[in-house]
Amino acid sequence: MPLDPQIETLLKQVAAEGRPAPETLTVAENRAFGRAFGGLAGAPVPVADVQDTAAVADGRNIPVRIYRPVTEPSAAPLPVTLFFHGGGWVFGDLDTQDNIARTVAGRSGTIVVSVDYRLAPEHRFPAAADDAYAALTWVADNAADFGGDGERIAVFGESAGGNLAAVLAQESLRRGGPRITLQVLAYPAVDRFDDSPSMYENMTGPVLSRSYLEWFWGAYLSTPDQGADPRVSPARSDELAGLAPAVIATAENDPLRDQGDHYARKLADAGVPVQHLPVEGAIHGFLSFTGSVQLSRDILNQLSDAVATAFN
Repeated sequence: MPLDPQIETLLKQVAAEGRPAPETLTVAENRAFGRAFGGLAGAPVPVADVQDTAAVADGRNIPVRIYRPVTEPSAAPLPVTLFFHGGGWVFGDLDTQDNIARTVAGRSGTIVVSVDYRLAPEHRFPAAADDAYAALTWVADNAADFGGDGERIAVFGESAGGNLAAVLAQESLRRGGPRITLQVLAYPAVDRFDDSPSMYENMTGPVLSRSYLEWFWGAYLSTPDQGADPRVSPARSDELAGLAPAVIATAENDPLRDQGDHYARKLADAGVPVQHLPVEGAIHGFLSFTGSVQLSRDILNQLSDAVATAFN
């Protein structure tokens, strides 16, 4: 399964730096790696306004960053996209995937609210999932304060953030919470116990190896049996009918590829409208490579366009 040539060039540049295997590093060292990873996005995409604030919900202040696209001054309230960064529930913040949020805002014409959910291992499951739901309810209740429409909400997540977006779509339906118009899941982790072929074909990565994935799960979960909880493994839920339409992008050279494929099929079988984008030549985390990889820019634009279409 050949790599996209520009991704291959980027990986060679990273390999030349001689980094040790990430699963051998400390949490602090991995967080530093995650911050450096964010530098691969290129020059920031301009938006009309960026505001850091906090979602006050469930007695917690959850840091969020609000991106407003360029619109006419008299524009009506805009739809809102709730964005969840990746990083294995262990690293990542409002800066590491800043350019994904900017691109989604500018391209989709929605206000993007990026969520700085609590990280493991200091805050293990279900802290991140709880923060995701709290942020959703906050947006639904307070969108008008920042020019948004609290009744038109999409969720967008990549990697661990894709897990949280999928969990949030299920949890909001289960709890009778705010209605979600669309869920966009980029190479999501959706099944803790996945043992499909891609977990072997891509066991050594690149970027995400199977041993590194186990390191993340070990940091996020307190006990192995938590992996069966649908708030950890949304692909294991059988209560999928009525969920928001989904757009799921998977990467060919990613151990998580087959579980994303499986979830797309399972949603479709439950009657959920699904658009599945299998991206050939791509690897886990490729949406962060927009600085030098055209494929990354193209797919991120396509996902952003899907958000725009959902509200038109």
